Amino acid sequence: MAERIAFRGRTPSELQSLQMEEYIKMINSSERRSIKRNATGYRKLIEKAAWFRKNNIPKAVRTQLREAVIDPSWVGMKFEVYDGKEYKQVHITANMLGHRLGEYSHTTKRVLHSAPGIRATRGSKFLAVK
Repeated sequence: MAERIAFRGRTPSELQSLQMEEYIKMINSSERRSIKRNATGYRKLIEKAAWFRKNNIPKAVRTQLREAVIDPSWVGMKFEVYDGKEYKQVHITANMLGHRLGEYSHTTKRVLHSAPGIRATRGSKFLAVK
């Protein structure tokens, strides 16, 4: 069975036509407070994303604003979110609504430990050296 992509029972096409007041009622309180406070740069990011969509620009919107709450008008858009070293591309889907941009651009990588040193066995890697 195919996965039905929806947010709180609404399809992506219905979500894009939502007014901001209706969307605010659908999300959690911490995200609601963040949007109402209009965090620094958040309004500029909304305007920039709207401009990209209106002018039909296929490029990704670059941002360092990791704490921005994902807006329903952003569904289908691409963002490049800064992770502290580089910009990582994030494609917005309906399942991501109500979350923050930074949740999809991880700041740490998986740690891969190396092999033991020269003339060492696998077991001697864990012995204390005196």
